[in-house]
Amino acid sequence: MTDRQAVIDQFKAKLDQWDAQIDELEAKARSAGAETRANLHEQIGKLKEQRGEAHSRLDRLRESSQEAWQDLQAGAQRASEALGESLRAARERF
Repeated sequence: MTDRQAVIDQFKAKLDQWDAQIDELEAKARSAGAETRANLHEQIGKLKEQRGEAHSRLDRLRESSQEAWQDLQAGAQRASEALGESLRAARERF
């Protein structure tokens, strides 16, 4: 496996993990009180936007030329870190 493929596989594994965590938050929202549920739905909407951006970056990584790889990898890393931090904050809050 190339370094490039390893990075893509690791990024995909993180996204899968975060998708599961978002699903957990959605389950919590279904059983929460009205105010908490509203707050969770708002937070989940933001997380889904970030997740969509991260998935888009993963797609661009897969399709990128060698020349664009470095720049795209850095952008994907930033998106990954932002989504991870947002998920940690949401899980701690709720």
